[in-house]
Amino acid sequence: MPGTARDVSAVGRFPGVTLSNGDAAPEKEKVMIEKGAEEGGCRRWMRRICPCCCRQKSSSYDVTPGAGTAGNAVDGKEEEKPAPLPEPAKPQTGDQELDELQLTVRSVDLLSSKCGQNRTEHHTDQYHGDDLIVRRGQTFQMEFDLSRPFCDKTDKLHLELKTGPSPMVSKRTHVIIPLVDELEDEDWEAKIVEQKGNNVKLSVNSPANALIGKYSIAVATRCPKGEAVTMHDSNKDVYILFNPWCEEDSVFMDNDEERNEYVLNDTGMIYYGTEKQIGARTWNFGQFDKDILQACLYVLEKSDVLPSGRGDPVNVVRVISAMINSPDDLGVLEGNWSGKYVGGTSPTAWSGSVDILRKYYHGGGAPVKYGQCWVFSGVTTTVLRCLGVPSRSVTNFQSAHDTDVSLTTDVYFDENMEPIDYLNSDSVWNFHVWNDCWMARPDLPPGMGGWQAVDSTPQETSQGTFRCGPASVTAIRTGQVYLKHDTPFVFAEVNSDKIYWQRNLDGTFSQVHSEKKAVGRFISTKAVGSSKREDITHLYKHTEGSEEERIAVETASRYGTKPFTYSSPMAEDVSVEVKLEGDGPRMGADAQLTIVVTNLSSQARSTNLHSQVAVMYYTGVLKGTVKKDKLPVELMPNEVKTINWVLPYQHYQDQLVDQAALMLTVSGRVAETQQVLASQTSFRLRTPDINIKPEGEAVVGKQMSAKITFTNPLPSTLRNVFLRVEGLGLRDLHPIQIGDVGRHSTVTVTEHFIPSLAGTRKLLAALDCKQLTQVHGVADIQVQES
Repeated sequence: MPGTARDVSAVGRFPGVTLSNGDAAPEKEKVMIEKGAEEGGCRRWMRRICPCCCRQKSSSYDVTPGAGTAGNAVDGKEEEKPAPLPEPAKPQTGDQELDELQLTVRSVDLLSSKCGQNRTEHHTDQYHGDDLIVRRGQTFQMEFDLSRPFCDKTDKLHLELKTGPSPMVSKRTHVIIPLVDELEDEDWEAKIVEQKGNNVKLSVNSPANALIGKYSIAVATRCPKGEAVTMHDSNKDVYILFNPWCEEDSVFMDNDEERNEYVLNDTGMIYYGTEKQIGARTWNFGQFDKDILQACLYVLEKSDVLPSGRGDPVNVVRVISAMINSPDDLGVLEGNWSGKYVGGTSPTAWSGSVDILRKYYHGGGAPVKYGQCWVFSGVTTTVLRCLGVPSRSVTNFQSAHDTDVSLTTDVYFDENMEPIDYLNSDSVWNFHVWNDCWMARPDLPPGMGGWQAVDSTPQETSQGTFRCGPASVTAIRTGQVYLKHDTPFVFAEVNSDKIYWQRNLDGTFSQVHSEKKAVGRFISTKAVGSSKREDITHLYKHTEGSEEERIAVETASRYGTKPFTYSSPMAEDVSVEVKLEGDGPRMGADAQLTIVVTNLSSQARSTNLHSQVAVMYYTGVLKGTVKKDKLPVELMPNEVKTINWVLPYQHYQDQLVDQAALMLTVSGRVAETQQVLASQTSFRLRTPDINIKPEGEAVVGKQMSAKITFTNPLPSTLRNVFLRVEGLGLRDLHPIQIGDVGRHSTVTVTEHFIPSLAGTRKLLAALDCKQLTQVHGVADIQVQES
């Protein structure tokens, strides 16, 4: 009967054990223990010593009414109640024992001190305050104080991060972070790295494409006792930023000095004046000052971009470009070029961004008065650096403003050579200031990553909003104005020709004069690590007047509203193509490609082919040019000419980056027809495969081995080489230290392992060496059941 049967295991290991009040338990009474009810003293002592190994059983104290139960009437009379059980002593039983079993979080320490490990390693120790500010794609630590020691065999724990007004798992704005044994690079995960008593220290990993912003954090715990889940909400938030130190992040920049300048430097120089009288002023970006991080995130919140769109820097930068000005979205700054600044601050009076952003933040989002181009640029630099995007202010002297997307700066005259004012809407400014920001552009063809132009000054609308960019500086330089965003406008600013038109008697216009060097002069930014001015004109366009520069201008113009401004080629009968032989060039040797030029005409053709090859990151960002050539080509009628192009090993041996990718660009103009020739080919230098040869019988539970062989393809020694071997169902990741491998040497190692799963399994091997990447091998192993 419930309430009377004695449960020896519930009370204690020995019948008749003395209860806490000193009374002996009746031998014939077996009491079902409810949650919080008394246990035997021996078992309770054991559970206190080791709660994981000696857990209290969970049972429900469910008394079924029936004969002999208090409160039931028999023959109209209330049955006599049995004598009550002894009441347990309060100090040692009941809820206190349940509390000892429940796993709850008493406190959370985000380890967010400015001088602590988290913020130092994440390069966020300069930000004001003691919030946890970390960069995505990198691990960080936190500590919990629990109600009892954590038992990894029975207890469960996970973290929850939420950002935005309506967090959703499907939108990545509600992140559930599981506890795992080993951290992977691409996922939200947490791992226990230290445990002392009730204190647990976690290492948390975020993916390199995580959404940036402010997250609330909660800790969920669960233990087998009732399967209850308890949540602990931290009173502190976590700020996650872009990470230029992380190779997998789109904003990765691989130069420490440049990161220090374009991310961490909180002061800079902005240039102004004229091309012959260049002035400079110091600007306080102040991205780490009090309230600035909060203000920058507030700017994002005020925009129409959802929190789920804050993982892509292209999207974030485009939003910032719109939100720094105010005409259509009540952004940060109101522009004013009237010379009358009543009710606000003259643009020339500002010397930094901090006060502007604070005014906007604490003023409830009311635009701050007033700004002009250098103020818009200074504030944009602050916001982007604060969020982790490498950026700089850039000044273009003799900057064109193309109003009709003709990609030319047009000046109109009447029949008497008098200016037609109502048509002359294009202009050339003495100077204009915008921004460069650094990122990969996976949305564009390879080679278009790196510096991107972004302009927050409200000049022309883009897709209905006053904004501009990000536009690939490489695309601007080469005239590829069909690539987004707003490349035609920036191209015209730096490299449009000034075209003079005269009206004819019939109302049409004829071109009467042109200036090819009037626009885009002395493009300037602050030099890395000094206050000197750096001229970066060469990044935006080829040498003025060179054939390559003229090709870029004429190519761009064909995508404008006046595609016939420049004479079209009389014929397009010559083609150029780059071909790879076999699997392509191999690492450690000269790279040989073939350029095929075909003349489809019955007449002779001639051209000068310009070729240049640049090292390229796999994200499409060009690192630098390693070889340039100019080759005259004479073609007989209907001739196909094959040109062997060679890149010597010595040219690239110290220049390559991960993936060993290069981009070959070939361009030229046919002299007889003015046809433009252009071709871009990306290729990589093939690395050797690792050879894996399984040996022995592959049976579950039985040791076998594999011989792994690798040959160094380089004419130089590889230093500090590791071989990383792993295979699902075969063995966990096992790093093998090889050491140095001599030039053209072959290394063979034997790896022993015991398969744990039957079926077709793959054994993988990868080389870990700074000098040589993308070297790997795989072998299929058919494992039999034991």
